[in-house]
Amino acid sequence: MNSRPARSTRWLARGMCVALALTLLAGLTSCVGSGTPTSTTRTLVVGATLEPQSMNPFDDTSASIPQVLLYNVYETLVKQDSDGKIQPLLAQSWDVSDDRLTYTFHLNPAATFTSGTPVNADAVVANIQRLKTDARLTETLKAQLAVVDSATAVSATEVQIKLTRPSMMWLYDMSSTLGMLVDPSFTGDLASTTAGSGPYELGKHNLGQSVVLQKAASYWGSPARFDQVTFRYFSDPNAMNASMLSGDLDIISNLQAPDALPQFADTTRFTTLFGTTNGEVVLGLNHKNPALDDVRVRRALTMAIDRKGLMDTVWNGQGTLIGSMVVPTDPWYQDLSGTNPYDPAKAKELLKEAGYASGLTLRFRVPVVPYATKSAQFVASQLRDVGVTAQIEELDFPRWVREVLTNGDYDMTVVAHVEARDLGKFANPAYYWHNDDPTFAKLYQEADEAPPDQAIPLMEQAAARLADQAAAVWLFALPNIVITKAGLTGVPANMVTLSFDLTTIATG
Repeated sequence: MNSRPARSTRWLARGMCVALALTLLAGLTSCVGSGTPTSTTRTLVVGATLEPQSMNPFDDTSASIPQVLLYNVYETLVKQDSDGKIQPLLAQSWDVSDDRLTYTFHLNPAATFTSGTPVNADAVVANIQRLKTDARLTETLKAQLAVVDSATAVSATEVQIKLTRPSMMWLYDMSSTLGMLVDPSFTGDLASTTAGSGPYELGKHNLGQSVVLQKAASYWGSPARFDQVTFRYFSDPNAMNASMLSGDLDIISNLQAPDALPQFADTTRFTTLFGTTNGEVVLGLNHKNPALDDVRVRRALTMAIDRKGLMDTVWNGQGTLIGSMVVPTDPWYQDLSGTNPYDPAKAKELLKEAGYASGLTLRFRVPVVPYATKSAQFVASQLRDVGVTAQIEELDFPRWVREVLTNGDYDMTVVAHVEARDLGKFANPAYYWHNDDPTFAKLYQEADEAPPDQAIPLMEQAAARLADQAAAVWLFALPNIVITKAGLTGVPANMVTLSFDLTTIATG
């Protein structure tokens, strides 16, 4: 194998960054003692909603794991910046062959894992081989990994990865969970210990309360700006707001009660950031249910719900109406919210045509998170008006992951899918929606394989097909409403990745 393709495109990294000398502290405490922050410890406390039950992102689909670990503890060859653009990280640059099947990454020779082991080409190869043989790998990661044919170390700092077919999405997948590199020398349990190359490492996971990250003792790049970062978890958004108001939090990572915004109006104390997320709030439908496998029923459910009224009621009018698995920051976004528009009378006609004139009963199992439980009540009320009974069952999030997401034990559910550019999830019949539409799958694969200048129109066609077939009911896209203490900087307004990226945040 040649070390370089015959003709290549090169993305070059910018020069080495000089570490900033920070003198302002994010938080102070007078406590002293073994393992306790001292008066000179730089701390940051982040309020969050969903607590990870494990620290292993490869066998658990919870987005709360990469929220804490991605870029902070585990690094990737490339990362997405706050504008969604691919940037160098562990790889200083990379080349792509003419046929778009071979990627050659040129690694930063200074990069090491926290153990001191080099992040070299052999480490990258070992990680890909580990994922390929991991029987517990999540379905999402299996689908993303399927396009990878092989990985070869060309030299200590040069690794080639060959694909089975061209894929526009693959590099984005490598900037997220799939690309998180684990120290190959690590032999412990990833569920409770971390082994990354990032500026932080796991300090302690206090189940039911918090995850504490500690500054890595030696980091190959610019050092962490905080000695300790704590993610504190709240099931009650009002309790999180109260903690912020009392000064116990430095950041609310995403406000879960938008009607509480006036409480943070004092700009001498708080800064409010308004942005977007990748979070499509999806009313998921299990196509294994014969009724929901009928497109007439799915369209009827969509038409029965006043989605604008739902967003106004559930999320105080904050967010964006969407009609497919796309958000405004996606390059192929188009406003499809008018597909299968609100029309209860037409919904009744479709249900009658499908054989459900006398009614339909569906199990509606939702996780206990504010947008989901509120949406469920609104949806159930509206479906009742067209003769559909939605039997609501609220599940704590770990149980929802186990029974709904993993085992597919449900008819309807509501959850925000926050992965970037996740239209392709509907091309995988094994995923918990069990959407099996060969036409959509073909359109999606053609778009993924197309050259960049041809991909967007094809992706638009795929998204429109998904909307027309009412594969799910897209309620709205979550906004990113972040509250910080005055003086904190570098918190991105848009949440375009799964990471709550600590590396950009500073005081002053």
